[in-house]
Amino acid sequence: MLEAPWKYEQEAHARGFAVVCGVDEAGRGPLAGDVFAGACILPEDFDLSGLDDSKKLSEKKRDLLYDRIRERAVCSVARATPEEIDRLNILNAAMLAMHRAIEGLRVHADYALVDGDKLRGFTVPAQCIVGGDGKSASIAAASILAKVERDRYMIEMASVYPGYGFEKHKGYPTKAHYEAIRALGPCGIHRQSFLKKLNAPAKKDPLPGRYGEDAAARYLESLGMTVLERNYRTREGEIDIIARDGDVVVFVEVKERRDAFYHSGMDAVGAGKIARLRKTADAWFAERGVTARGRFDIVEVYAGVPKDSPFGLTYPAPEFRYTRQAF
Repeated sequence: MLEAPWKYEQEAHARGFAVVCGVDEAGRGPLAGDVFAGACILPEDFDLSGLDDSKKLSEKKRDLLYDRIRERAVCSVARATPEEIDRLNILNAAMLAMHRAIEGLRVHADYALVDGDKLRGFTVPAQCIVGGDGKSASIAAASILAKVERDRYMIEMASVYPGYGFEKHKGYPTKAHYEAIRALGPCGIHRQSFLKKLNAPAKKDPLPGRYGEDAAARYLESLGMTVLERNYRTREGEIDIIARDGDVVVFVEVKERRDAFYHSGMDAVGAGKIARLRKTADAWFAERGVTARGRFDIVEVYAGVPKDSPFGLTYPAPEFRYTRQAF
Protein backbone atom coordinates (compact mmCIF):
# COMPACT_ATOMS: atom_id res chain seq x y z
CA MET A 1 0.00 0.00 0.00
CA LEU A 2 1.05 3.58 -0.63
CA GLU A 3 1.96 5.41 2.59
CA ALA A 4 1.03 8.94 1.50
CA PRO A 5 -0.76 8.38 -1.83
CA TRP A 6 -1.84 11.98 -2.47
CA LYS A 7 1.28 13.78 -1.18
CA TYR A 8 2.74 14.82 -4.54
CA GLU A 9 -0.64 15.58 -6.07
CA GLN A 10 -1.51 17.85 -3.14
CA GLU A 11 1.85 19.61 -3.37
CA ALA A 12 1.24 20.32 -7.05
CA HIS A 13 -2.26 21.65 -6.33
CA ALA A 14 -0.80 23.90 -3.64
CA ARG A 15 1.52 25.40 -6.27
CA GLY A 16 -1.48 26.30 -8.40
CA PHE A 17 -1.78 23.36 -10.79
CA ALA A 18 -5.39 22.31 -11.23
CA VAL A 19 -5.19 19.03 -13.16
CA VAL A 20 -2.40 16.61 -12.22
CA CYS A 21 -1.71 13.37 -14.03
CA GLY A 22 0.55 10.48 -13.16
CA VAL A 23 2.74 8.94 -15.87
CA ASP A 24 4.66 5.66 -16.02
CA GLU A 25 6.00 3.25 -18.62
CA ALA A 26 6.09 -0.53 -18.98
CA GLY A 27 8.40 -2.63 -21.10
CA ARG A 28 11.78 -0.92 -21.17
CA GLY A 29 13.65 -4.17 -20.52
CA PRO A 30 12.18 -6.70 -22.98
CA LEU A 31 13.87 -7.86 -26.16
CA ALA A 32 10.64 -7.58 -28.12
CA GLY A 33 7.50 -5.52 -28.42
CA ASP A 34 6.46 -1.92 -27.99
CA VAL A 35 7.25 0.09 -24.89
CA PHE A 36 3.99 1.29 -23.34
CA ALA A 37 3.17 4.32 -21.22
CA GLY A 38 0.12 5.20 -19.18
CA ALA A 39 -1.16 8.59 -18.07
CA CYS A 40 -3.89 8.90 -15.49
CA ILE A 41 -5.89 11.65 -13.77
CA LEU A 42 -7.55 10.18 -10.69
CA PRO A 43 -10.66 11.70 -9.10
CA GLU A 44 -10.13 12.87 -5.51
CA ASP A 45 -12.65 10.33 -4.19
CA PHE A 46 -11.05 7.38 -5.99
CA ASP A 47 -11.04 4.16 -3.96
CA LEU A 48 -7.33 3.52 -3.32
CA SER A 49 -7.72 0.12 -1.68
CA GLY A 50 -5.18 -2.30 -3.11
CA LEU A 51 -3.49 0.35 -5.26
CA ASP A 52 0.29 -0.09 -5.44
CA ASP A 53 3.25 -0.34 -7.78
CA SER A 54 2.07 -2.66 -10.58
CA LYS A 55 5.19 -4.83 -10.22
CA LYS A 56 4.18 -5.73 -6.67
CA LEU A 57 0.69 -6.89 -7.64
CA SER A 58 -0.49 -10.23 -8.94
CA GLU A 59 -1.97 -10.37 -12.42
CA LYS A 60 -5.45 -10.88 -10.95
CA LYS A 61 -5.15 -7.82 -8.69
CA ARG A 62 -3.77 -5.70 -11.54
CA ASP A 63 -6.70 -6.65 -13.75
CA LEU A 64 -9.24 -5.74 -11.05
CA LEU A 65 -7.55 -2.39 -10.41
CA TYR A 66 -7.25 -1.76 -14.14
CA ASP A 67 -11.03 -2.08 -14.54
CA ARG A 68 -11.64 0.23 -11.58
CA ILE A 69 -9.19 2.83 -12.92
CA ARG A 70 -10.67 2.69 -16.41
CA GLU A 71 -14.17 3.14 -15.00
CA ARG A 72 -13.46 6.14 -12.74
CA ALA A 73 -10.34 7.94 -14.00
CA VAL A 74 -9.27 9.89 -17.06
CA CYS A 75 -6.87 7.49 -18.78
CA SER A 76 -4.59 7.30 -21.76
CA VAL A 77 -2.18 4.58 -22.90
CA ALA A 78 0.32 5.08 -25.71
CA ARG A 79 3.34 3.28 -27.06
CA ALA A 80 6.56 3.49 -29.05
CA THR A 81 7.41 0.80 -31.57
CA PRO A 82 10.48 -1.43 -31.80
CA GLU A 83 11.58 0.62 -34.83
CA GLU A 84 11.40 3.80 -32.76
CA ILE A 85 13.25 2.09 -29.91
CA ASP A 86 16.06 1.06 -32.29
CA ARG A 87 16.24 4.52 -33.82
CA LEU A 88 15.92 6.67 -30.69
CA ASN A 89 17.21 4.25 -27.95
CA ILE A 90 14.96 2.84 -25.26
CA LEU A 91 15.10 5.84 -22.91
CA ASN A 92 14.05 8.34 -25.57
CA ALA A 93 11.42 5.96 -26.92
CA ALA A 94 9.94 5.54 -23.43
CA MET A 95 9.87 9.33 -23.07
CA LEU A 96 8.11 9.56 -26.44
CA ALA A 97 5.49 7.04 -25.32
CA MET A 98 4.92 8.99 -22.09
CA HIS A 99 4.57 12.26 -24.03
CA ARG A 100 2.01 10.59 -26.30
CA ALA A 101 0.09 9.26 -23.31
CA ILE A 102 -0.17 12.74 -21.78
CA GLU A 103 -1.26 14.21 -25.12
CA GLY A 104 -3.87 11.47 -25.41
CA LEU A 105 -5.76 12.42 -22.24
CA ARG A 106 -9.28 13.69 -23.03
CA VAL A 107 -8.86 16.25 -20.23
CA HIS A 108 -5.83 18.51 -20.52
CA ALA A 109 -3.38 18.00 -17.65
CA ASP A 110 -1.39 21.06 -16.61
CA TYR A 111 1.13 19.11 -14.49
CA ALA A 112 2.63 15.64 -14.70
CA LEU A 113 4.13 13.40 -12.02
CA VAL A 114 6.53 11.07 -13.81
CA ASP A 115 8.08 7.89 -12.47
CA GLY A 116 11.88 7.88 -12.79
CA ASP A 117 14.73 10.36 -12.75
CA LYS A 118 14.62 11.91 -16.24
CA LEU A 119 12.32 14.20 -18.19
CA ARG A 120 12.58 14.73 -21.93
CA GLY A 121 10.18 16.18 -24.47
CA PHE A 122 7.26 16.98 -22.19
CA THR A 123 5.01 19.88 -23.18
CA VAL A 124 3.57 20.37 -19.69
CA PRO A 125 5.41 21.15 -16.45
CA ALA A 126 6.51 17.88 -14.88
CA GLN A 127 8.23 16.42 -11.82
CA CYS A 128 10.37 13.28 -11.64
CA ILE A 129 9.78 10.94 -8.70
CA VAL A 130 12.18 8.04 -8.32
CA GLY A 131 10.12 5.00 -7.34
CA GLY A 132 7.04 7.08 -7.98
CA ASP A 133 4.84 4.06 -8.73
CA GLY A 134 5.20 3.19 -5.04
CA LYS A 135 4.69 6.75 -3.75
CA SER A 136 2.02 8.48 -5.83
CA ALA A 137 -1.51 7.24 -6.40
CA SER A 138 -1.62 8.79 -9.88
CA ILE A 139 1.65 7.20 -10.96
CA ALA A 140 0.68 3.82 -9.48
CA ALA A 141 -2.55 3.93 -11.49
CA ALA A 142 -0.62 4.86 -14.65
CA SER A 143 1.80 1.98 -14.07
CA ILE A 144 -1.11 -0.48 -13.84
CA LEU A 145 -2.62 0.85 -17.08
CA ALA A 146 0.67 0.48 -18.94
CA LYS A 147 1.54 -2.91 -17.49
CA VAL A 148 -1.85 -4.54 -18.09
CA GLU A 149 -2.18 -3.25 -21.65
CA ARG A 150 1.38 -4.25 -22.55
CA ASP A 151 0.92 -7.76 -21.14
CA ARG A 152 -2.29 -8.18 -23.13
CA TYR A 153 -0.57 -6.91 -26.26
CA MET A 154 2.26 -9.46 -25.85
CA ILE A 155 -0.28 -12.26 -25.43
CA GLU A 156 -1.80 -11.17 -28.75
CA MET A 157 1.68 -11.15 -30.33
CA ALA A 158 2.17 -14.75 -29.19
CA SER A 159 -0.51 -15.82 -31.69
CA VAL A 160 0.97 -13.64 -34.43
CA TYR A 161 4.50 -14.94 -33.81
CA PRO A 162 4.12 -18.45 -32.36
CA GLY A 163 7.05 -20.31 -30.86
CA TYR A 164 8.68 -17.46 -28.94
CA GLY A 165 6.66 -17.83 -25.74
CA PHE A 166 5.58 -14.18 -25.60
CA GLU A 167 2.48 -15.17 -23.64
CA LYS A 168 4.75 -16.36 -20.82
CA HIS A 169 7.76 -14.05 -20.59
CA LYS A 170 6.17 -11.01 -22.31
CA GLY A 171 9.32 -10.46 -24.32
CA TYR A 172 11.72 -10.23 -21.40
CA PRO A 173 15.22 -11.77 -21.75
CA THR A 174 14.65 -15.20 -20.28
CA LYS A 175 16.62 -18.32 -21.15
CA ALA A 176 13.65 -19.73 -23.07
CA HIS A 177 13.32 -16.52 -25.04
CA TYR A 178 17.00 -16.53 -26.07
CA GLU A 179 16.72 -20.18 -27.10
CA ALA A 180 13.68 -19.40 -29.25
CA ILE A 181 15.51 -16.56 -31.00
CA ARG A 182 18.44 -18.84 -31.76
CA ALA A 183 16.12 -21.50 -33.12
CA LEU A 184 13.70 -19.28 -35.07
CA GLY A 185 15.61 -16.05 -35.62
CA PRO A 186 14.23 -12.61 -34.65
CA CYS A 187 10.62 -11.85 -35.54
CA GLY A 188 8.90 -8.66 -36.62
CA ILE A 189 8.61 -7.17 -33.14
CA HIS A 190 12.11 -7.87 -31.85
CA ARG A 191 14.22 -4.86 -30.96
CA GLN A 192 17.32 -5.27 -33.10
CA SER A 193 19.35 -2.96 -30.87
CA PHE A 194 18.65 -5.32 -27.96
CA LEU A 195 19.91 -8.38 -29.85
CA LYS A 196 23.45 -7.19 -30.52
CA LYS A 197 24.77 -9.42 -27.75
CA LEU A 198 23.57 -12.48 -29.61
CA ASN A 199 25.50 -11.48 -32.72
CA ALA A 200 28.60 -10.04 -31.05
CA PRO A 201 32.00 -11.75 -31.32
CA ALA A 202 32.75 -14.30 -28.62
CA LYS A 203 34.14 -12.90 -25.41
CA LYS A 204 37.72 -13.58 -24.53
CA ASP A 205 37.95 -16.64 -22.33
CA PRO A 206 38.35 -15.22 -18.79
CA LEU A 207 40.52 -18.21 -17.81
CA PRO A 208 42.67 -19.00 -20.87
CA GLY A 209 44.04 -22.55 -20.68
CA ARG A 210 42.13 -23.44 -17.54
CA TYR A 211 39.33 -25.14 -19.40
CA GLY A 212 41.83 -27.33 -21.27
CA GLU A 213 43.66 -28.26 -18.08
CA ASP A 214 40.41 -29.22 -16.34
CA ALA A 215 39.41 -31.35 -19.32
CA ALA A 216 42.87 -32.97 -19.52
CA ALA A 217 42.80 -33.87 -15.82
CA ARG A 218 39.44 -35.60 -16.23
CA TYR A 219 40.74 -37.36 -19.34
CA LEU A 220 43.81 -38.73 -17.52
CA GLU A 221 41.62 -39.95 -14.66
CA SER A 222 39.43 -41.73 -17.22
CA LEU A 223 42.57 -43.60 -18.31
CA GLY A 224 43.08 -44.86 -14.77
CA MET A 225 45.67 -42.34 -13.63
CA THR A 226 45.61 -40.45 -10.35
CA VAL A 227 46.15 -36.70 -10.50
CA LEU A 228 48.59 -35.79 -7.75
CA GLU A 229 49.04 -32.09 -8.31
CA ARG A 230 48.32 -29.28 -10.74
CA ASN A 231 50.22 -26.14 -11.77
CA TYR A 232 53.42 -26.92 -9.89
CA ARG A 233 55.71 -23.91 -10.28
CA THR A 234 59.39 -23.12 -9.74
CA ARG A 235 61.59 -20.34 -11.08
CA GLU A 236 62.41 -22.63 -13.99
CA GLY A 237 58.85 -23.13 -15.13
CA GLU A 238 55.48 -24.75 -14.51
CA ILE A 239 54.12 -28.27 -14.96
CA ASP A 240 50.42 -28.30 -15.73
CA ILE A 241 49.51 -31.73 -14.28
CA ILE A 242 51.44 -34.27 -12.24
CA ALA A 243 49.82 -37.70 -12.18
CA ARG A 244 50.64 -41.27 -11.18
CA ASP A 245 50.36 -44.04 -13.74
CA GLY A 246 51.06 -47.25 -11.82
CA ASP A 247 54.55 -46.83 -10.39
CA VAL A 248 55.47 -43.99 -12.77
CA VAL A 249 55.10 -40.25 -12.03
CA VAL A 250 53.83 -38.51 -15.16
CA PHE A 251 54.55 -34.85 -15.82
CA VAL A 252 51.94 -33.61 -18.27
CA GLU A 253 52.12 -30.59 -20.54
CA VAL A 254 48.62 -29.52 -21.62
CA LYS A 255 48.03 -27.75 -24.91
CA GLU A 256 44.58 -26.30 -25.50
CA ARG A 257 43.63 -25.84 -29.14
CA ARG A 258 40.86 -23.50 -30.31
CA ASP A 259 41.03 -24.13 -34.04
CA ALA A 260 42.92 -27.33 -34.93
CA PHE A 261 45.51 -29.80 -33.67
CA TYR A 262 49.13 -29.17 -34.51
CA HIS A 263 50.85 -31.72 -36.72
CA SER A 264 52.45 -33.09 -33.56
CA GLY A 265 52.14 -32.34 -29.87
CA MET A 266 55.83 -31.51 -29.87
CA ASP A 267 55.32 -28.62 -32.30
CA ALA A 268 54.70 -26.24 -29.39
CA VAL A 269 57.39 -27.64 -27.05
CA GLY A 270 60.87 -26.49 -28.01
CA ALA A 271 64.26 -27.53 -26.66
CA GLY A 272 64.38 -24.66 -24.19
CA LYS A 273 61.02 -25.55 -22.71
CA ILE A 274 61.95 -29.22 -22.46
CA ALA A 275 65.04 -28.29 -20.44
CA ARG A 276 62.98 -26.11 -18.10
CA LEU A 277 60.35 -28.83 -17.62
CA ARG A 278 63.03 -31.38 -16.75
CA LYS A 279 64.51 -29.04 -14.12
CA THR A 280 61.05 -28.37 -12.71
CA ALA A 281 60.35 -32.12 -12.50
CA ASP A 282 63.69 -32.67 -10.69
CA ALA A 283 62.72 -29.96 -8.22
CA TRP A 284 59.35 -31.67 -7.61
CA PHE A 285 61.02 -35.03 -6.85
CA ALA A 286 63.44 -33.35 -4.44
CA GLU A 287 60.82 -31.19 -2.71
CA ARG A 288 58.27 -34.01 -2.32
CA GLY A 289 60.86 -36.65 -1.38
CA VAL A 290 59.51 -39.03 -4.02
CA THR A 291 61.63 -41.80 -5.54
CA ALA A 292 60.08 -43.15 -8.73
CA ARG A 293 60.48 -43.29 -12.46
CA GLY A 294 59.31 -40.19 -14.29
CA ARG A 295 57.75 -39.62 -17.69
CA PHE A 296 56.82 -36.57 -19.74
CA ASP A 297 53.53 -36.71 -21.66
CA ILE A 298 51.58 -34.19 -23.72
CA VAL A 299 47.78 -33.94 -23.78
CA GLU A 300 46.29 -31.80 -26.51
CA VAL A 301 42.74 -30.68 -25.84
CA TYR A 302 40.78 -29.48 -28.84
CA ALA A 303 38.12 -27.29 -27.21
CA GLY A 304 36.84 -25.44 -30.25
CA VAL A 305 35.81 -21.81 -30.03
CA PRO A 306 33.74 -20.92 -26.94
CA LYS A 307 30.39 -19.42 -27.84
CA ASP A 308 29.28 -16.14 -26.28
CA SER A 309 25.76 -16.50 -24.92
CA PRO A 310 23.78 -14.48 -22.38
CA PHE A 311 24.45 -17.29 -19.93
CA GLY A 312 28.27 -17.23 -20.20
CA LEU A 313 30.85 -19.02 -22.29
CA THR A 314 29.82 -22.46 -23.51
CA TYR A 315 32.14 -25.00 -25.13
CA PRO A 316 31.61 -27.92 -27.49
CA ALA A 317 32.58 -31.39 -26.22
CA PRO A 318 36.41 -31.56 -26.19
CA GLU A 319 38.54 -33.97 -28.20
CA PHE A 320 41.95 -35.25 -27.06
CA ARG A 321 45.26 -36.32 -28.54
CA TYR A 322 47.60 -37.98 -26.07
CA THR A 323 51.35 -38.38 -26.60
CA ARG A 324 53.07 -40.67 -24.08
CA GLN A 325 56.79 -40.38 -23.40
CA ALA A 326 56.87 -37.23 -25.52
CA PHE A 327 60.48 -36.39 -24.63
